[in-house]
Amino acid sequence: MREFGYQRVFDVSGAVALLGADPDARFLGGGTNLVDLMKTGVERPARLVDVRELPLDRVESAADGSLLIGATVTNSDLAAHPEVRRRYPALTQAVLAGASGQLRNMATVGGNLLQRTRCGYFTDVTKPCNKRLPGSGCPALTGEHHNHAVLGASEHCAATHPSDMAVALAAFDAVVSYETADGPGELPLAEFYLPVGDTPHLETALPPGALITGITLPPAPVAAVSRYRKVRERASYAFAIGSIAAALDVQDGVVREVRLAFGAVASRPWRAREAERALTGRPATAESFAAAADAELAAARPLPHNTYKVTLMRNLVVAVLTELTEETAR
Repeated sequence: MREFGYQRVFDVSGAVALLGADPDARFLGGGTNLVDLMKTGVERPARLVDVRELPLDRVESAADGSLLIGATVTNSDLAAHPEVRRRYPALTQAVLAGASGQLRNMATVGGNLLQRTRCGYFTDVTKPCNKRLPGSGCPALTGEHHNHAVLGASEHCAATHPSDMAVALAAFDAVVSYETADGPGELPLAEFYLPVGDTPHLETALPPGALITGITLPPAPVAAVSRYRKVRERASYAFAIGSIAAALDVQDGVVREVRLAFGAVASRPWRAREAERALTGRPATAESFAAAADAELAAARPLPHNTYKVTLMRNLVVAVLTELTEETAR
């Protein structure tokens, strides 16, 4: 790790000004991803701007029923908050499924959104990687890719986004707030992460030098009956090989509203809108759930060693929606 400067900030405008004055600086929240990347040489910031003391550490209800989550709220505090647990249980489950307790105590909501892929080629600076060094190639396409993308990938990158939290946020139409030198702005999470295309090194639509200040969850009554299910290769701390955030409203045996988002299958949390459209107004049965999953996964383009993910995600959709149907019937 090379030498770097460090400065703690206490106000948002000061934090933004520091990054604007030094394009090689990076914001530091909990450091649970950035510091690891610095150790491996993937990230080489000249200065770290520590934002943990900014007044962005609260979860509050807005007058319109939205839930406002500050960017420096820790993952542990987010998962434990009574309103999150009551109104968006899948979000609590997603956060608790990610990392270890010690990491959740350090990791921040803003940093979680910006964590980078765990692809082994990306984290190994001796290997080519278009995400790390544009134009160098993507060895995962013909190499180790059993946990890589099956949706939305390109010939330039097949990496997956590692966040559990962001999958649940995608299902509930979260909006990301940020601050720049030109003032505040917002991005729906659906627009926050950029498609891979031929520029996998461009990961988010945040303006240069922007500081994430919070997340807004709009009112979503359907989210009260929701679940996050994560499949991983070991029961303890591990990244997903496939996950789903689902919410369901069933009336008289018919799906009135459904929310679905997939994790570990694309470079970003994957909102399963084709499946939602296919299922809305249909009977709440295993057959309908499977047909909806098939509609979404028709776009899948797996690599030779990750074809299992298509079957895995189909089974997850059926299993989790069946469980939610039974829950609403009680």
